[in-house]
Amino acid sequence: MTTPTDLDELPRAPDVFRPPWYRRVLGNSCGRGGWCRWSTYLALALLLLIPFLVGGCGATTENSSEGASIGFRADDGSIAVIPAEQRVAAPVISGTTLDGAAVTLSDYSGRVVVLNVWASWCGPCRSEAPLLAQAAEDNPGVQFLGLVTRDSQASAAAFAQRYSLDYPHLLDSDGALQLEFRDLPPKAIPSTVVIDQQGRIAARVLGEVHEGTLNGILEQVKG
Repeated sequence: MTTPTDLDELPRAPDVFRPPWYRRVLGNSCGRGGWCRWSTYLALALLLLIPFLVGGCGATTENSSEGASIGFRADDGSIAVIPAEQRVAAPVISGTTLDGAAVTLSDYSGRVVVLNVWASWCGPCRSEAPLLAQAAEDNPGVQFLGLVTRDSQASAAAFAQRYSLDYPHLLDSDGALQLEFRDLPPKAIPSTVVIDQQGRIAARVLGEVHEGTLNGILEQVKG
């Protein structure tokens, strides 16, 4: 008995055992062993697609972890510093602080203001909090002001106390005050906006602010 050495030598099942779709898809051009060749081509195509499928899954996982915090929007840490002649007035926002006091941004007219948008549930906000506390202590002539967005009074107050953020924080539970900034909006959480002595937006940092960045901006804005 001779063993076939070529796939084409294998016996072909009678047509009666082949479903109608077999003949429509493969047709007569498949020939003896055609199904095997077609299966091989399919396997090779799948192997070529594996890197793309794996890459796509990785991107999805990364995006999911990035938004793990409720409502958190990460950003690239981009920095915008505006020349004095191109600056526009900051919106005159007002509200109630975590301590229940009424505060308006115009209360700090004539001073450089560092407005930091944060929330207690935001991971990068926790990372930058010690820096902001130290910067406020090191720059007594600069007014630091927190804008607590999409957060509760109790959670925000506990956060501010934990990180010694001993400056006023406006509670912006629904994000309405944050949306008042239409020129260079602080659209990420966290974001930092620096306002000059004339009440104009001088700089904006999207994402976590770092010590060198903040000090450099303050030196430039204060002149």
